[in-house]
Amino acid sequence: MFNFYIRCFLLGIGLAMDACAVSMANGLKEPTMRFKKHCFIALLFALFQALMPLLGYFVGHAMLSWIDAFIPWLALVILSFLGINMFVSGIRNKKEEDTKKLTILNLLIQAFATSIDALSVGFTIADYTIQQALICVGCIAIVTFIICLGAVKLGKKFGTKLGNKAEILGGIILFGIGLEIFITGIL
Repeated sequence: MFNFYIRCFLLGIGLAMDACAVSMANGLKEPTMRFKKHCFIALLFALFQALMPLLGYFVGHAMLSWIDAFIPWLALVILSFLGINMFVSGIRNKKEEDTKKLTILNLLIQAFATSIDALSVGFTIADYTIQQALICVGCIAIVTFIICLGAVKLGKKFGTKLGNKAEILGGIILFGIGLEIFITGIL
């Protein structure tokens, strides 16, 4: 049973890495955000990182080959789009208030894009009991929340020091994550 919890914890860390990098980019983008928004971002990413494996658990292995083929493409398109927009916005040097605020829609898209690879984890836990699956996704959510909360805070700290270049760096990070998910997914 101890191995089960270790496995869930490690799954949580692995799945949280994309969300961690995007959370850090969000902190870079909006260095003046309040702690309440830090928590909201971390909670949103944690929720999506938990819901996707749970969805995969219920869908099961029947659609694995079809869904797996599209995950890298979806991540590449969504994260590249967000990253390029952020990069271009940083280069254009828009007014501070235009470029620094993260909208709920942007955060939802980011949370979805970084969690679609977690859908396939649901297929790998499809042989768990429902209780085990719920414990596993709960562990994933908690780990993701903690990691993302720290990442936003770290990004915010560096975002304040980097000024306008933070948005360019955040855009590059998002694009890189999309590219990494794509390359890993097709190899």
